[in-house]
Amino acid sequence: MKRKNIVTSFLFKDGKVLLLKRSDKVGSFRGKWAGISGFIEDESSLEAALREIKEETDVDSKNLELLKIGTPFDIEDKTNNTIWSINPFLFLYNGTKIKIDWEHDTFTWVFPDEIDRYDTVTNLKETLYSLIEDLDVGVSN
Repeated sequence: MKRKNIVTSFLFKDGKVLLLKRSDKVGSFRGKWAGISGFIEDESSLEAALREIKEETDVDSKNLELLKIGTPFDIEDKTNNTIWSINPFLFLYNGTKIKIDWEHDTFTWVFPDEIDRYDTVTNLKETLYSLIEDLDVGVSN
């Protein structure tokens, strides 16, 4: 199996998390709901997270407050013959506009306890809840 290092970031605003529906143009998990994800290139995981947020949502880092850096973990994906090494991040978003790129078809803001209503990428709920536990971000769970 090949190993790929990626970031998965969540934006929070008013107690809700941003979910994005992956388009048919991406390489994996097409049509699934996800956070903001992408590969870590020649940069730190935080730099990758901020770059991916800017690319996928047009949100500038000045509108973000880092709330938590999660513990990295691996997911074995037999379908894609890949071990995804996930580096999770949680940001408070204080802006008003989201402009998605080609990687997504649409987006929505949901309360964390509504995530089960969505067909998500592997371990999305667990990743989110690992970031929001013990944080006072106005989240019901």
